[in-house]
Amino acid sequence: MAVKVLIIEDEAAIRDMVALALAREGYEAHQAESGEEGFSLLNEVVPDLILLDWMLPGMSGVDFAKRIKKDPLCRDIPIIMLTARGEEEDKVRGLSVGADDFVTKPFSPRELIARIKAVLRRASPMAADEVVEVDGLALDPVSHRVRAEEGSLDLGPTEFKLLHFL
Repeated sequence: MAVKVLIIEDEAAIRDMVALALAREGYEAHQAESGEEGFSLLNEVVPDLILLDWMLPGMSGVDFAKRIKKDPLCRDIPIIMLTARGEEEDKVRGLSVGADDFVTKPFSPRELIARIKAVLRRASPMAADEVVEVDGLALDPVSHRVRAEEGSLDLGPTEFKLLHFL
C-alpha cells in the first residue's frame, strides 16, 4: 500500500514537480492549492504525511497546522513545511505549531524525498520498507525475512514483529 502524501501548495509548478517526484518514489500524491481545499481532502483521504506551504491564500500554513494539530483524528499526521522563510524565528514558530521539519524554497526533489523518508521513519519506524541492519543481523520488513551472518533465521509472525519493533 502506497504512502499517501497531501501536498498543500498554491504554486501549481511546485505542486506538480513535488507530485511527480513522489510518484517516481512510489508515493500516492494528493494535491490542494489552499488550506480550505486541504481540509476538504482530509475528509476524503487520510494522508500519512502533509507537505504544507507556509504562505497560502486565505489561510496560512501555520494556521492550517494549528488547526490540524487540535483535531484528534489528524494530530498525529507529520507535517513538513515548504517555505521561502528561512529565518530561525520562522522555523521556531513553525515547529512550535506542530511542523516536524522544514524545507526551504528553492529545494531539490531529492532532498525533499530524503526528508519525507526521515520524517516517516521517525513517525512510524515499523512502517519503513527499508532493510534494518544491526550487528550482522538484517531484517527485511517487505519480505518478512531475517538474515544473520550464518544464514536465514526462521521466525514466526509475532517473533518477527517483536524483533522489528526492538
